[in-house]
Amino acid sequence: MPTDPGNEAVLETLEAAGFPISALPDEQQEVLRSLTPEEVALLVDIKGRLDEAEPEVQAHTVVAGGALF
Repeated sequence: MPTDPGNEAVLETLEAAGFPISALPDEQQEVLRSLTPEEVALLVDIKGRLDEAEPEVQAHTVVAGGALF
């Protein structure tokens, strides 16, 4: 599936929200590029709520890894 250069804004939005986009494999970045605006907004909202609860959630980053944490 070719990358739509117009969807780079999705990655930029997620990166600005604190997601480690550059650390993700190309395949995962491609999935993120395909997200709808509603899905991006939901991810950013969830990330914000997780960040607010950081002391409780932070320990899970080592265990879970992943884009969301």
